[in-house]
Amino acid sequence: MPDEEALEEGVLSPVETEVQDPLLKSILADNAAQAPTELEKPLEIPAPADEVDCVVIGTGAGGAPLLARLAMAGLKVVALEAGPWHDPKKDFATDEKAQEFLFWNDERLSAGHDPIAFGKNNSGTGVGGSTLHYTAYTPRPQPADLHLRRDFGVGQDWPFGYEELEPYFEELEQFLGISGPTPYPWGPARKKGYPLAPLPLNGAAQLMQRGCEKLGIRTSPAANAALSARYYQEGVGWREACTNRGFCQAGCSTGAKASMDVTFLPLAAKHGADIRPGSYVTEIERDQTGRITGVVYTQNGQQVRQRCRHLFLCAGAIETPRLLLLNELALNSGHVGRNFMAHPGVQVFGTFEEAVRPYKGIPGALISEDTHRPKDADFAGGYLLQSIGVMPVTFAGEVARGRGLWGQPLRDYMRQYNHVAGINILGDCLPHEANFLELAEEKDARGLPKPRIHFTSQPNELRMSAHAEALMRRIWEAAGATDIWSFPRNAHIIGTARMGLSGDDAVVDANGRAFDVPNLYICDNSVFPSALSVNPALTIMALSLRTADKFLGQHATTTHP
Repeated sequence: MPDEEALEEGVLSPVETEVQDPLLKSILADNAAQAPTELEKPLEIPAPADEVDCVVIGTGAGGAPLLARLAMAGLKVVALEAGPWHDPKKDFATDEKAQEFLFWNDERLSAGHDPIAFGKNNSGTGVGGSTLHYTAYTPRPQPADLHLRRDFGVGQDWPFGYEELEPYFEELEQFLGISGPTPYPWGPARKKGYPLAPLPLNGAAQLMQRGCEKLGIRTSPAANAALSARYYQEGVGWREACTNRGFCQAGCSTGAKASMDVTFLPLAAKHGADIRPGSYVTEIERDQTGRITGVVYTQNGQQVRQRCRHLFLCAGAIETPRLLLLNELALNSGHVGRNFMAHPGVQVFGTFEEAVRPYKGIPGALISEDTHRPKDADFAGGYLLQSIGVMPVTFAGEVARGRGLWGQPLRDYMRQYNHVAGINILGDCLPHEANFLELAEEKDARGLPKPRIHFTSQPNELRMSAHAEALMRRIWEAAGATDIWSFPRNAHIIGTARMGLSGDDAVVDANGRAFDVPNLYICDNSVFPSALSVNPALTIMALSLRTADKFLGQHATTTHP
């Protein structure tokens, strides 16, 4: 509804009616008499007496690793997380509906021909961020993923090569205890193999493997940040092995999944980091020179100011640009909120005679990267193939939307749930001027403008999805599936504050520092220049460590006065 209503005849005719009820008249008169004649002055925002070296906004894959790195270097650091602390053993039930508190449930407005679904699809809240509900799928990107423009003449190249991230991938795989195959069949040879053997293949993975073998497509157990055996994590201690419960998206109750709350955040706290849950940042303050001096956040209904020398914004591809736009910060390039991307993630399901039980085991147990650069492609970039485990309520929602089944027909179809298996892709997405984030006129419960995200799949993504769907249908046919159908979707959200070599077309430089604001760093999926044809979690963590190291290298002697 617009801000001002037009008074058109037959459309809107407001009339000031007289109250007839004597009791209501009396109540209204009393209220009017008691109303203050002068507005109270707002309370002054309390500020901690001390200034810290760094404030980190967000504790997910972008914020937690660098928080630990900075704390281990001896810096005084504060992390602000909008969501609460959770106790995995008590809070993470094997129940989809009960776990919806893990998702970022504030309304985000979606526009465009292919509006993006938010919440459980791609964003979370709580100490640990979206890693609390990610499925732990952690393949590395391939070197060519960082150079789409060089290879295809479209998209955007990263401002550095794979070799810059490779040592961080290795460090993360060893620290987190990633379970995966050694050697890995695709990409360059690696100095170290995965520290743990792969997790067992669930029903969908075994069926996908069978179909791919018949078609000559190579497959492999996937790399997952979930422990296939008990594992000692330096600075944290022992973590127990995965029980193959399968409800990774509902939160891991055993700590086997390498979410940030059981890995980098305990390490950060051990080295003195101050992690403040329930802290929703609304303002970023600056001095006359444009340098950031502190942030204002709401905690327990009170506004608090925290002064800092440096700010690390790690709130994700929606909240990061939203904060920048709200505070009119780092806007000179005109690219804040632009270049929004979402991974093509079309899914194909089939029904099998065998019992599949798709809720069991690690959801993404099998991978193929034979489609990274398909020879018969009519599109730029590529995609990976992934077996998928799917929880029942999530699946029922996809059936209702994808097949148009409701009521009794939906109930009848869901009786075969335990015999259904799925495959999906994770594909590249090109930036496009039609896909962007802006602030809407509509306000949220805090009185702040809601983000509105425009997204329309462009010809490259449509051709890629068509190619992938045809291949996945062939795989299921070869595996013996019946009643094969597809569900179009997009997964991870990327872009909106991209990195680059120049402030003319990028928000931050190759080290994550804002071109416009010398003491602002951004580190999350918003800085990706291209989407990559793999799940983003491992790359976000690698960027986080690299950003921290670059910062420490530049400020080793200047952080403290």
